[in-house]
Amino acid sequence: MTATMLAGRLDVAKGGFAVEEVPVPAPGPGEVLIKVEAAGVCLSDVHLIDGTLKPFLLKGDKVTLGHEVAGTVHTLGAGVTGATVGDRVLLQAGEHRNGRVFTRGVDYDGGWAEYALATATTLVPIPDELPFEQACFIPDAVSTPWAAITTTGAVRPAEAVGVWGVGGLGAHGVQLLRAIGAFPIVAVDPLPAARERALAFGADTALDPADPQFTEHLRAATGGRPLAAAFDFAGVAPVREQAMATLGERGRLVLVGLTDKPLTVTDGTRVSYLRQQILGHYGSDGQDVIDLVNLVHGGRLDFARSVSGTYPLADAARAVEALERKEGNPIRLVLKP
Repeated sequence: MTATMLAGRLDVAKGGFAVEEVPVPAPGPGEVLIKVEAAGVCLSDVHLIDGTLKPFLLKGDKVTLGHEVAGTVHTLGAGVTGATVGDRVLLQAGEHRNGRVFTRGVDYDGGWAEYALATATTLVPIPDELPFEQACFIPDAVSTPWAAITTTGAVRPAEAVGVWGVGGLGAHGVQLLRAIGAFPIVAVDPLPAARERALAFGADTALDPADPQFTEHLRAATGGRPLAAAFDFAGVAPVREQAMATLGERGRLVLVGLTDKPLTVTDGTRVSYLRQQILGHYGSDGQDVIDLVNLVHGGRLDFARSVSGTYPLADAARAVEALERKEGNPIRLVLKP
């Protein structure tokens, strides 16, 4: 009899999501079967379920969601070296195949399941002191803002920066900007609770974007300096226009939040004159995840306060609903098989 497991499956063709019984997969050559211990619930998962995002490289009509995954090595496929049954690992959120990037839980089955297949090269060992609940979301909720800050935005110590949207990505963006020495860090969010959280995570000032005195408060926070870099973690068109106006010479606007709305530049002459840049950003590289795990191991970063709540895998739909409604203003909700 074939062993079965629970898995959170999205029917891309029909648009339905359900936790259902499916066969436990067997690892092929170069693959590893992971016993999932924790899996993050991301806004991207919400958008996949509501149809805002669509898989481009998925074969078939159904996929197990979940690109933020941590667990233990359960079974090794043929030819796998460098991994041992019982190893504590997290999984990279995707992999390169034939020159294309495939995303776990989007283009192939992910970790909203009791077990998950992974190519052995996508395993990242995690230290014993790093709980699975905190490790699972490093490959996106942390590594995406980290790469946006360090690579795309190229932020240097003592640069004045702004963070628009202090949700799952933005909260870590604030924390990471603090860690690399940006100053001042100005967080912008319409929700009072999000602004309070931004201050707790290391922002120097937290502003309401609708405040009539927004510009005055921003100048007071920076000592009159324009921002060197602004990060849109919200994916909201008006945010981009407001953020662009805060930048100085050679300022960088980094677009991390996703939206299908048009990108417009109100004053193109000003952008050209000040030699400003608008930079798109998506995801991270594998080394970013490894670096972040090392920083956690070295005591430089701690993500304990990022876990806003946990749900049994069977209640995945409820977790999605809670995130979509922003119940309790969560940073990361985590599924536990």
